[in-house]
Amino acid sequence: MRTRKIPACLMVLFMSAPMLSFSSTNTQSSSFLAPYTAVYSTVWKKGISLKVEGKQTLSRKTDHLWKFVFSADSLIASLDESSTFYVENQQIIPTQYEYKSTVLGKKRAATLTFDWDKKLVRNDVKDKPWNLSINPTTLDKLSIQLQVRLDLKQGKNTFDYQIADGGYIKNWQFKREKMETINTKLGRVSAIKIIRTDNLEKGKKTSFWFVPKFDYLLVKLEHQEDGESYQLDIESMKQS
Repeated sequence: MRTRKIPACLMVLFMSAPMLSFSSTNTQSSSFLAPYTAVYSTVWKKGISLKVEGKQTLSRKTDHLWKFVFSADSLIASLDESSTFYVENQQIIPTQYEYKSTVLGKKRAATLTFDWDKKLVRNDVKDKPWNLSINPTTLDKLSIQLQVRLDLKQGKNTFDYQIADGGYIKNWQFKREKMETINTKLGRVSAIKIIRTDNLEKGKKTSFWFVPKFDYLLVKLEHQEDGESYQLDIESMKQS
């Protein structure tokens, strides 16, 4: 039997989500996120329909170091990702990214360690480590979620990122579109719609909805390509 890869939507497109409300006296919230736990559900359709629940958690490890974790589980697959990082001038600076997945019993794992003094990232996959040159704003494919949110808070309309992934530096681009009013588990909200633009020529379309009222919480995602579709919806949110 041929094993399936976990859909990209489940691996890298769960964008960051903050707590639902912030005190005006909380100076931390104006510069970055407060620790939180968010739960999302996604439906993947390709011949069959598969519903998966995903959980992400942002926590502070030290005064300057943070950890962002995402996990998802279903009957046929599981995924765990984490990114450890610090923030400097509204820029996410990753220090380590870890990935583990199991699909129909087949396991995959990878660890990326960022050496900013040498401007290199070390990738340990299948006991065959290699190094890749990086620039000062290179992200891993999980921490990009937080960077998009920070850039939205700064009022940006276009987004261009470099991601260390799979032995390459990949360029991901997004574009801000219009405001829309949508229904969610958190109520009816006004959201900013954003689309990914670097892969449109491949027949893919990915759209995201962020809510300024909730400090740019991601509440919905839709993805389509070659007969496949994914839909992501916020289920719940709580402060850690």
